[in-house]
Amino acid sequence: MHAELKPASEKNWLAHLQLHFAGRAGKTVIAQRSHVGPLVVQKPFYPEGGVCHVYLLHPPGGVAGGDELHVQAQLSAHAQTLITTPAAGKFYRSDGRVAQLQQVLKIDAGCALEWLPQETILFAGCNAHMTTRVELAGDARFIGWELLCLGRPASGEVFNSGFARQRFEIWRDGAPLVIDRAQLNGGSELLNARFGMQGYTTSASLMATPVTQDMLDAVRETLAQTHTEGLFSATLIDEVLIVRALAHQAEHARNVFIRVWQTLRPMLLQREACAPRIWAT
Repeated sequence: MHAELKPASEKNWLAHLQLHFAGRAGKTVIAQRSHVGPLVVQKPFYPEGGVCHVYLLHPPGGVAGGDELHVQAQLSAHAQTLITTPAAGKFYRSDGRVAQLQQVLKIDAGCALEWLPQETILFAGCNAHMTTRVELAGDARFIGWELLCLGRPASGEVFNSGFARQRFEIWRDGAPLVIDRAQLNGGSELLNARFGMQGYTTSASLMATPVTQDMLDAVRETLAQTHTEGLFSATLIDEVLIVRALAHQAEHARNVFIRVWQTLRPMLLQREACAPRIWAT
């Protein structure tokens, strides 16, 4: 146990989860795991043979001001892993303190990671800092997405106050491929401006690498054939596919991203899409 990572008070949680995935005899296993605080995984699932499906669990269900969550995942020895979450993440209204989520994903050569968490809901009045850093080595492959919901429109709550900072990075062999930053201020003009959120309440990004022009063309065709509300685009920057979405509901963006993932997975990872069972519950 790391004593310094224990909750500082009953109102504060510091949680740390470390996972090491490795390929063994054609099957990816959790070779090592450790956790402090309320951030865990249970048993891995194998709905498609050797690929390891894992669900990240945060039992409190949400992150409050002053909380810190740290996730580290390492893939080695040709590991093939899909990581998702059983439910939406939440950042609650803050008393002024910052709530932090830091995720570092390290993928060795010959390995592939699918990072497919469900959406994150930003409550009005939150103060959230979120960072995801993907470190690739050699020919490592990656598909991942992140979805942010501003407020809770279904409950009549708009994001009229609060602050969120999001950072998503992809590196390969120590060189940056993508450094993506967003800053959202509750109640600001950005939420309705044509150069900003345009009145939509969900912002989402899907990224994958290494992607070719043929893969981009297939993704664009999928987007053109998918009829849903919202704005969607796809572009290729060097070897990184970036799909952007603005939607009124997280479900709309997530369903489109699932279609894109179903298109891209056979081309990038040479296997058909196999949705995690938790998505159907």
